[in-house]
Amino acid sequence: MSVEHASMRIIDGYARGDADIAADEVWALEAHLEACGVCRDRLSAAVTAEAPAVAALVGTVWSDLEPQLAAIATMPRRRRWSAWLSKWMTPTMVPWLAMVVSVTLLALLLDLVGTGLGEVSLVLLLAPILPVLGVAASWSRGLDPAYELTASVPRAGLYLVLRRTASVLAVVVPVLLVADWVTGVTAAQWLLPCLAFTSTTLALGGVVGVTRAAVTLVAVWAAVVVAPTVATSRATFALQTGGLPVWGLILTLGIGVVIARRGAYSVLGAHR
Repeated sequence: MSVEHASMRIIDGYARGDADIAADEVWALEAHLEACGVCRDRLSAAVTAEAPAVAALVGTVWSDLEPQLAAIATMPRRRRWSAWLSKWMTPTMVPWLAMVVSVTLLALLLDLVGTGLGEVSLVLLLAPILPVLGVAASWSRGLDPAYELTASVPRAGLYLVLRRTASVLAVVVPVLLVADWVTGVTAAQWLLPCLAFTSTTLALGGVVGVTRAAVTLVAVWAAVVVAPTVATSRATFALQTGGLPVWGLILTLGIGVVIARRGAYSVLGAHR
């Protein structure tokens, strides 16, 4: 790929359907074609020259569809905010995010009325795993009917995973900040574990699938942290300020794995 346009070698091979083109070159070409009219014209000419059967098929399909498309009423344009929101979230994420916010508010209410776990705040206990639930919902095969299309578009993969993860954090973190301000919990006690859990979910998601990774980590948190805390009504080491360096190390390792395995998120297995 040149700085400005795709090379004719890649365009000709793409038009012929060559199987020896590297996957990253195919991805880069498809992403480049989205914004480059010159290369789209070159690809059209290459398809006509290199794959005349494909060009003839496209021409036949277009000639059949064109009269029907002219008779279909133009759909109204979406509002600008709606179009922007659809780039960051999916409709299936909304009820899950609403559930996460509701759980946070319920935990806050229990802390305020004094029916929680004594010296341990329920908000602090649940905060690290709440974003994980939203991330799992945003990248789940069972909840997204368009997951195959999502995984196959040029800008799928890590780019889309990070966008959806950021949208989850943008909703959950402010709610948790307000809850902590009300209860007096130090933000660092839950924010660092929260980010560490999120990065670890994405790191494991590139191997076993994001949903499976989220479920596994939530189960581990429940067994290792929640259960002992409920049994003793005392904060475990994971919830104390002394454990923050460990969470920082986990966050760093999670980010490193995500970057190293960034290509794993463009396959359907990440939706498991």
